[in-house]
Amino acid sequence: MSQPIDPRLLAWRELVKKLMPFADVATPDLPLSRLLRLSLFQVSIAIAMVLLTGTLNRVMVVELGVPTWLVATMVALPLVFAPFRALIGHRSDYHHSAFGLRRIPYIWFGSMLQFGGFAIMPFALLLLADSANSLNILGKIGAALAFLMVGAGLHTTQTAGLALATDLAPPDKRPRVVALLYVTLLLGMLLSALLFGKLLTNFSQQLLIQLIQGAAVATIALNLIALWKQEAVDPVRAASRATRPPFLETWRAFVRGGRASRLLVVVGLGTAGFTMQDILLEPYGGQVLGMTVSQTTALTALWAAGTLVAFVLSGFVLGRGGRAYTLSAVGLLFGLLAFSAVIFAATSGSVAVFRIGTALIGFGGGLLAVGTLTAAMDLAGSGEHSGLALGAWGAVQATSNGIALALGGVMRDVVSGVAGSGALGADWVGPAVGYAAVYAFEMLLVVAALIVIAPLALKRSADPVRGPSKIGLDHLP
Repeated sequence: MSQPIDPRLLAWRELVKKLMPFADVATPDLPLSRLLRLSLFQVSIAIAMVLLTGTLNRVMVVELGVPTWLVATMVALPLVFAPFRALIGHRSDYHHSAFGLRRIPYIWFGSMLQFGGFAIMPFALLLLADSANSLNILGKIGAALAFLMVGAGLHTTQTAGLALATDLAPPDKRPRVVALLYVTLLLGMLLSALLFGKLLTNFSQQLLIQLIQGAAVATIALNLIALWKQEAVDPVRAASRATRPPFLETWRAFVRGGRASRLLVVVGLGTAGFTMQDILLEPYGGQVLGMTVSQTTALTALWAAGTLVAFVLSGFVLGRGGRAYTLSAVGLLFGLLAFSAVIFAATSGSVAVFRIGTALIGFGGGLLAVGTLTAAMDLAGSGEHSGLALGAWGAVQATSNGIALALGGVMRDVVSGVAGSGALGADWVGPAVGYAAVYAFEMLLVVAALIVIAPLALKRSADPVRGPSKIGLDHLP
């Protein structure tokens, strides 16, 4: 006979579940230790994201003197592959291999792409550092290729990794498992930004190259540990070849009219509004406010912290019957406040105000992301098209990211050039003018997104009726 469980132990377990939203994710087949080990692939993604969109773009603009439009284009190159994430996941669902593995081949291929990009990058930076070198053009080409390879690798790895986590988790645990992986990503970005800022306190080109090489080794090591014995060999699947169903027909049916099309427009406008400044945030702090490399690298940590706070607040609101469209609208309003603070920081010369604006950008963007993603999950209905719904959300968001990043750099350079020529008058000169123009345009995009989402946010029947199990922080991907 089994021994009765101590009531005090049961009470302790319930307390842990209340204090830790992900404590109940574990199952006998998927213990928490295995799940946390799998989540390490998100840490490798976080390292790459902080390097590409944070540290490297500031160094290339300020220390290496690379034109902002070129850096913006390079940083946007990884996002070229992002719209294909739904297709990558769809193909991995029906991938045929000799051992019956579906996800691991894609994750490993993505890891090797990331490693290859980081391996090329130091040599490209060495050539970029000397503008008088006749081979400087090769440095630009090499840097673009490195950014492209790292971007393709991280999107492939993340898509297949999330799919693998979904395969391993039972249906009732899948939303919380995906949520845990996304929180791991944000925590990885936060810790990576703090670590890189500490390591680059006494900046030198040699130190930067060593940091990139360390990121390459960490990518392979983390992903090897994450994948070890995660996907079982399946002889039945290896012997059979499943027929892949058509993808485009289902896609067209989902985006045709109704709330789905309006929601995707909001995702596009809102994402562009929040991400045009990603390429400019750290150069802005360096050129306008005189911040050091270490200080500007820490801005990514502030942004990530703001996003984490947004996740916590979103879980509290949505867990008590809050509406996803209203939450998205509130995030857009915080975006307006954040961009106003960043513009005001230049006129007042206040680094503190700039840091507050940076944190609010992460907070508003987090509310918008959670709100629109929850709305997309609601549109999936019974869950038959949940992959397509989330894929559509990710595809629109990623495409808007790429366009906004490239446009932000070009706009900054063009406006700065016009202002420098004196065409805007004596009061509109200096490096802050180009940056302020980009932030003002972002505010217009956010206002446009507010106009589109207003009917959904104000209409009570716009949100589907939810059952008693409301979506909380532990359910949000």
